Amino acid sequence: MRHSVILEYKKCRGCTTCIKNCPTEAIRVRNGKATILPNRCIDCGTCIRVCPHKAVKSVPDDLNRLQNYQYNIAVPDPSLYGQFQNMDDLNIILNGLLEIGFDHVYESAVASELLTDYLAQRPARPDRPQPEISSMCPAVVRLICIRFPSLLGHIAPVISPLELAAILAREEAARETGLLPEEIGVFSIVPCSSLVTSAASPDGLDRPVLDGAFAIRDIYRILLEPMKQLKGKPLQPLSRSGSIGIAWGYAGGEAQARERDHIHHVAVDGIDNVIQILEAIEDGRLTDTEFIELRACTKGCLGGCFTVENPFMAKMHLKRLMEDVPLCRNHGGPNSQVDEIVRTLRKPEFLPTYVLDPDRRKAMEKMALIQELEDHLPGLRCGSCGAPSCRAFAEDVVMGRANVDDCIFKVRERMQNMTGKSEADDYLPAPFRHRKSIRRIPGQSER
Repeated sequence: MRHSVILEYKKCRGCTTCIKNCPTEAIRVRNGKATILPNRCIDCGTCIRVCPHKAVKSVPDDLNRLQNYQYNIAVPDPSLYGQFQNMDDLNIILNGLLEIGFDHVYESAVASELLTDYLAQRPARPDRPQPEISSMCPAVVRLICIRFPSLLGHIAPVISPLELAAILAREEAARETGLLPEEIGVFSIVPCSSLVTSAASPDGLDRPVLDGAFAIRDIYRILLEPMKQLKGKPLQPLSRSGSIGIAWGYAGGEAQARERDHIHHVAVDGIDNVIQILEAIEDGRLTDTEFIELRACTKGCLGGCFTVENPFMAKMHLKRLMEDVPLCRNHGGPNSQVDEIVRTLRKPEFLPTYVLDPDRRKAMEKMALIQELEDHLPGLRCGSCGAPSCRAFAEDVVMGRANVDDCIFKVRERMQNMTGKSEADDYLPAPFRHRKSIRRIPGQSER
């Protein structure tokens, strides 16, 4: 898998902020620089948001890729609409996309409505695990595949509205233009790093259906001037979505769409909250819930690392736009084109990124060594060893990714054994020293 999240080593200062916040323990600091374990990364963008030195970033595709195709289609995520203040007509944004180089626009919100209708009307299956978990957020799907494999059967059909829109847009354009499918470029406009990775490596499809993914922040910047020039001019009626589809742009919108069918639902945003909910499902503590919408970013896609507007303000902008559009314009129940596409989807599979060894006996031996070493570590999660926890550090040592002397407490023990004195505490940072020494400020009187 080609990840979109990368590190800029020149900017990284090895501060360990990223390792303490990564939900899958995918980051280590070695030799003063952070490094990402690619098989554990879910491209959630948490490290991008928390890095104080801006050393972590996500790399979307470049707009020059439009030159590789004869006909280009933009598939904007509805979160794009929430980035603009005082916007009262979606067609201004969509026509602006035509002005900057696209030949056609196919809204992701249209596919959201088709998926909503399909999921509501599909035949009931008593063997389907409850609650059903939305597959809208690729970071959440990968999190489940890595950390919660027992919940794989709970995930709804794994196709995002962007991917469904890409399939339908390419077929529609091929019919109308007479071009071959490979001569048509379909590009998503996305709010986050996980959707960039998903465009190149989709979870439920055998091959990519998108030819690239552009960041909302990049499109926003070049859209502003063309949109100003379009105000007051006749516009092509490009918008075909209703408020149900547009609402998928923020956390809770998908769950609200399912509310029409009297589905008991929960909507959760923020990666830490998502993990808590997944743990609750795993423990069987959400038996009265039928559907759960999980988004890794705060406020859903509006809080993605590629957006430019405050997510709370962006939600207000979206809701204002939704007031002037019909509730739903698109339907796709059983026996529809959506049904045919869903039948071809792959089921999500467990990603054994935490497997210690393919040989079970060797894996058990390594697990015993990890437990033994962890028992002799302080359990402070200080991060000074470059790992997010003592457990992760013990695993790194056993797997050959670190040395036991990377732990400052182990160094202290060794120095004490060598000197036989407590001065070995001087090798520890101040918060971890056993000796209590007070450095009085010059001129300060003793009380």
